[in-house]
Order: sequence, then C-alpha cells, then structure tokens
Amino acid sequence: QVQLVESGGGLVQAGGSLRLSCAASGSIFRVNAMGWYRQAPGKQRELVARITSGGSTNYADSVKGRFTISRDNARNTVYLQMNSLKPEDTAVYYCNAFIEWNEYWGQGTQVTVSS
Repeated sequence: QVQLVESGGGLVQAGGSLRLSCAASGSIFRVNAMGWYRQAPGKQRELVARITSGGSTNYADSVKGRFTISRDNARNTVYLQMNSLKPEDTAVYYCNAFIEWNEYWGQGTQVTVSS
C-alpha cells in the first residue's frame, strides 16, 4: 500500500520560511509527477507547485519567486521551500503524487503565517 507522509508545517511570522517534505512509501516502481496543493478555509484546493519525474516545474502565479519545489527521486521525496511567507499563504498543504497509474494524496500539513 502506498502512502504519502508530509512533514514540516507550522507557525511562522510573515517574511519567514518553512520547508515541507513529502515521502512516498510502499510498493513503488515508479513515481511520476509530484506536487503540492493547498486549501485555505472556505476556499477550493489549489495547485501550488508541481514537478515531473524529469524535473520540469510549474508554479501558481501567487508563489512564483518565493516558493521552490524539488525532488529526490532516489528517496521518492518531494520538497517545497517556502520563503517570504505571507498571511495569505496560510492553508493546509497537501502532497500529491502520481505513482504508476494511480493518484495519491497526503494527509495534509497546516501552515500558518502570522502578520
């Protein structure tokens, strides 16, 4: 059974930084695209950043220049480095991965940015 386990959320002041990690475990042959989504209270879940197995990336306009997504294919792990955080970045952040032909989600990690 495949699981995505996230870590690294927390409370930070505006302007600060956090690094999220998400490790895929279980019976895995190939991890394709991995990404991070977020959902703020009362809002729909939205894509934050995505990275293919080859390293191509795309970002939401709201985080470009502040967030960086990366991955370690040997460890089946994806990271999200978040800098210059703003109160509007406050949300539950979810890891997402396409493994073989299936889509998986992590349990979510809370990121709270205080003003």
